[in-house]
This record gives sequence, C-alpha cells and structure tokens, in this order.
Amino acid sequence: MYDIIIIGSGPAGLSAAIYAARAELSSIIIEKDYFGTGQIAVSEQVDNYLGIPEIGGYELGEKFREHALKFGAKIHEGEVCEITRTEGAYAVRLTDGNSVVGRCIIYAAGTSYRRLNISGGKLLGVSYCAVCDGMFYKDKEVAVIGGGDTALGDAVYLSKIAKKVYLIHRRENFRANRSLQEKIKTIDNIEAFMNSVPERIIGKERVEALDLLQNGIPKRLNVSGIFAAIGNIPNTSILEGICELDKNGYVIAGEDGITSAAGIFAAGDVRTKRLRQVVTAVSDGACCVDSAEEYLR
Repeated sequence: MYDIIIIGSGPAGLSAAIYAARAELSSIIIEKDYFGTGQIAVSEQVDNYLGIPEIGGYELGEKFREHALKFGAKIHEGEVCEITRTEGAYAVRLTDGNSVVGRCIIYAAGTSYRRLNISGGKLLGVSYCAVCDGMFYKDKEVAVIGGGDTALGDAVYLSKIAKKVYLIHRRENFRANRSLQEKIKTIDNIEAFMNSVPERIIGKERVEALDLLQNGIPKRLNVSGIFAAIGNIPNTSILEGICELDKNGYVIAGEDGITSAAGIFAAGDVRTKRLRQVVTAVSDGACCVDSAEEYLR
C-alpha cells in the first residue's frame, strides 16, 4: 500500500511526487499517456515560469519529469477507470486490469480540449494542437478560434508557418494577457475577426472553408485548417459521486487541495481556481502533499 497515489503526470502531479519523496512518503504516479508531462508538452514556448525564461513546453515538461525521477518517483502507465473507498484507504482500478491501493489520493488529471460542436467539426483539418499540426499548413491560410492565451499563442506560432492566420473571437475584446494582445497587432499576416461566431465548416473530407457570422453578417473564409482553442473540460467524471464538483465539473477545493472527500486532494487544472498556469499547478502539487501529510498523521 502506498501513502499517496498521484493521478496525473503533469506539472501538478510531478511536483507532488517530488514533495512526497522529500517528506519520505511512498507514492506512485498513474499516467495514461506514454512519458506524459501534461498539456505543457504541446506549448511552443513558456515565458512565464520563474527562472527559466523562453523554454519550450516539451523541454520544460521533460525537466519536471527528470527532476521527479531523480528523487525516486515511481511512474506507472495506465488509465484509471474506478476509484473506490476501502477501510482507511482508496483502491484505484486501471483499464488494464491492475489495481493500486493508497492511503490517500492526489488527483491531478488535468483537462481535455473542448471540442468544436458545429457542422463539419469532425472533418480532417480541424485541430486542437497548433504545435502538433501546424507544419501541415505551411504557406496556407488557416483560422484560429478563441480569444484566450492559448488561441493568441497559437495564432502567433502559426503566423510563422502559414500564409495567413484568421483569429476569430465571439466577443468584442480578447481575454488573453495584454502582452499577447499587443504582439498580434505587430504581425502582418494575422487578421482578427471580433464579434464573430463560427457557424459551419465546409468541405467533403477536408476543411475547405469556414462560415461565420460577424455582427450578424455572414462571411466565408477560405481556409485549409482550423485550430480550435475554445477552452477545456476537466477530466473529473470519475470523481462524480465521490467528491463535490462545481457546475462545470471542476473539483471544489482551495489552495490546500482539500476536497469534500477525506483523503482525496485536487491539484492543478482540475480544481476550482482563477488562474490555471504551470506555476499554480506546481504550487498545488506541493500544497496537496502538505495537506496529505497532515491527513496521514
């Protein structure tokens, strides 16, 4: 039996593993992605992590993983399908048939991309990862849908590859940080469409165009690719009925990570909080181990 089962191997989970090791608590990380380090791995560049400016997301994720392994982190590849309470512990069952038992759980499974739910949204050429798929659109015209940090960051990245990038946002103002908003103004091949709502994607097998309404007026953009950055959905369905979730599915927990279920702590993007960034995820992992130590005592 482990002291702590950590579910998720992003910055929150890896941080928790380091702090658990330093506290001499036995732990295991359960990750569903091979050598996964969370969504940070698909970020082209991270500029706001203290002490490590201008580093690729994949590289930063690898540094986190290497640090955890150096401290003896044990990582098991598998997907959790059930969590059950036993006497003074939790049993975590995996889809491969294996089970792990721990005295408490730090749940850091992160979020998944919110899918584009319009006609044509499943055509080839609709992507949720600009860093993964951007090179397929060299010298072509593409659209990015969204108005947050991810969307504007994707537009900046794609502007170096694509001939033209249309940035489509349903509101009058972007939600992204000010530096990103100022940056896109300086890039000639990014064109913003504000107050614009995607209506349908045109194409037989692949994306050929995007129809939208801008201030209620129909427009068609002839694009070869569409990159959706319209938010995330927390990976918390497995916790339904175990601990309290808010209306959007996030685990209700404060900075200490304590949830409504004794012995379950929430870290990273899955929990209710205002700012979801690498730095807050790393902090959550540390705070959850501190709370777990007190619980285990």
